[in-house]
Order: sequence, then structure tokens, then C-alpha cells
Amino acid sequence: MIYTMMQVCRELDMTYQTLKFYCNEGLVPNVKRDGNNRRIFDEKDVKWIKDLTCLKKCGMSIQEMKKYLDLCLQGESTILQRKEMLAKKQEALRASIKELEDSVAYIEWKQGFYDEVLSGKRPYVSNLIQGEK
Repeated sequence: MIYTMMQVCRELDMTYQTLKFYCNEGLVPNVKRDGNNRRIFDEKDVKWIKDLTCLKKCGMSIQEMKKYLDLCLQGESTILQRKEMLAKKQEALRASIKELEDSVAYIEWKQGFYDEVLSGKRPYVSNLIQGEK
């Protein structure tokens, strides 16, 4: 099946500007054009563009995405380098998840504190109000 830019955008829930940017930056290799010189994409292209979207969500910069693409285009010999790039992103994502989990735990603790104050189980104490301890 052949897709137009708009069809790809709808399929992957991305903006036209993003897809055009990816194409202009050379992140979608071997882009084909129809008789009216408009970009068209096949199933492999759509799969790769979906991969680009995932890489972006993983925190890859455009430069890193270009490097990853370059390694992919070199074939099997670069698999270890690609695995290393992904492992670094995975480590950073796990650190971000930990930070988010810590933030959620703080909010849960604070909500519990407020619930206890509102129900009369504990007195309200603030470190911000002068004269309170």
C-alpha cells in the first residue's frame, strides 16, 4: 500500500509539519515521489516513521536519531552500537521513571497528611508560617 503525507500523519497521529521536518532532515531515507512530485510512503517507510516517533519519545535528539539511522543503514555490523545507544536511552528513561515515582510518592504522602488534618487526626503544622514548629 502507498500512503500520502496526510495519510501517514493520520495513521501515526503526528503533525504534517513533523513529518515534513523528518523528511527534510533526511530521517526518512529513500523517500519516493508521485507523478506530481509529492512524497509517498510504503509500509516500510511508515514502520520506520513510527520508530522515529518512538525514538523521539525516548528522548533522542534529531542528531542522535540521524546517527541511529546512519548505523541502521550500515546493516548488521552496527547492531552492537545501536544496542548501546538504546541502552543509554533506556537507562535515562528508568532514571526519569524513578524521579516520577518519587514525585508521586511525595504527593501521596502530602495528600495523606492533608486528609489527616481535615479529619482531625493530626494538627496542622507548616514550616512556612512564622511562629509554627
